[in-house]
Amino acid sequence: MFDTICAISTSRGVGAISIIRVSGNEAISKVAPLFDGKNLLEVPSNTINYGHIVKDNEIIDEVLVSVMRAPKTYTKEDIIEINTHGGIAPTKKVLETLLETGIRLAEPGEFTKRAFLNGRLDLAEAEAVENLISSGTDLERKLALNQMSGKVSRKIKKVRDIIVELMANIEVNIDFPEYEDALIITLDNLPPKLNEIKKELETLLEEAKIGKLIEQGIKVAIVGRPNVGKSSLLNALLDENKAIVTDIAGTTRDIVEGEIELKGIRLKFIDTAGIRKTNDIVEKIGVDKSLEIIKEADLVIHVLDNNEELTEEDQEIMTKIKNKTHITFINKNDLPTKIKLNSKDYIIGNTKKDNGLETLKNKIIELFELEDIKTNNLEVISSTRIINLIKEALSSINNALSNVDAKIPVDMIAIDIKKAWDLLGEITGETYQDELLDTLFSKFCLGK
Repeated sequence: MFDTICAISTSRGVGAISIIRVSGNEAISKVAPLFDGKNLLEVPSNTINYGHIVKDNEIIDEVLVSVMRAPKTYTKEDIIEINTHGGIAPTKKVLETLLETGIRLAEPGEFTKRAFLNGRLDLAEAEAVENLISSGTDLERKLALNQMSGKVSRKIKKVRDIIVELMANIEVNIDFPEYEDALIITLDNLPPKLNEIKKELETLLEEAKIGKLIEQGIKVAIVGRPNVGKSSLLNALLDENKAIVTDIAGTTRDIVEGEIELKGIRLKFIDTAGIRKTNDIVEKIGVDKSLEIIKEADLVIHVLDNNEELTEEDQEIMTKIKNKTHITFINKNDLPTKIKLNSKDYIIGNTKKDNGLETLKNKIIELFELEDIKTNNLEVISSTRIINLIKEALSSINNALSNVDAKIPVDMIAIDIKKAWDLLGEITGETYQDELLDTLFSKFCLGK
């Protein structure tokens, strides 16, 4: 924790510049002898200094060196950032030169891990850093910034404060029963407090649905029997020839994926193999995979052929998706209509002429209320880790309520209340295990 680390913070490859970040108590003293320019040990904090990185009297590269002194830095340690030319060779050579001084190569996410361990960020804020880096839409960016600014953490801390006040009163009742100023917690007045906590947690989970939608997008499975136009629909929605399209049934044997953005939300389309009974081993594997994707999808688009009557296979697919959020798209409306549906709830169009595609997109917007998301408060949770911890905390509070009904003594009920408090502490890192940190920060890039 107290050694000095370095890593390339910019993307690998050729570019205008590369940035190599160094952090630690010896960051400035280790880099200063390599820098031919101003004495870095004497320059003020938050300055950029022109010069060269030099090794054995050989100029390695012309650079700009930023000096940032603790504690007002990202890691709360001394930080040096070396701006080199963006070629692979100069970047690699400068990094090698730093490593030869005894500076260690940083582990994935180690700069942000140090920011957390040094109190610069809490765990929820640190997790949002990676979300911001990987954000693909403007809504994802705003969501990550809100979490990184501490707005989500404050909501968690608010619930923990309610719980800790309740726990304190229970402890006083147990340890100091003679203390008259403390609120006496009984099985009669405990439920209102527990229900208050429960309501706060349920609100957080309800709000998280928006966050999860923004961060993870909508997984859309395009399904149907062979040769109804699934691949053509995927190509039309993506506006590119992503999937192979032929008149031969069973052309698509594996999944084909593509992505578009709709109202700031990523739609992840998956074109599946045509679902039908087959003796072809390879095609059967594709069909089985299609059925599995239906289970995992947030939305299923069932494609039917306008020029063919409903088949037994069509009916089987309808049965499988009836409890899923789904849209029926009838393709090939340029051909005579032979299909008959009992329901009027479908979209008819033509993938070759782009007929019905806007109607299809508008239906998706309506089903997932995408128009309202931009107007919503984006101070919400999106992390699966955090959502799962809140669910566990809620389960503990529900257990406590059940134990109240069962007339379990208050000091025993306090165990579940304390568990909820600890679980919420894992969200911000007030309680954590080292294994959690290793797993969380291993997802980061080296330079962050």
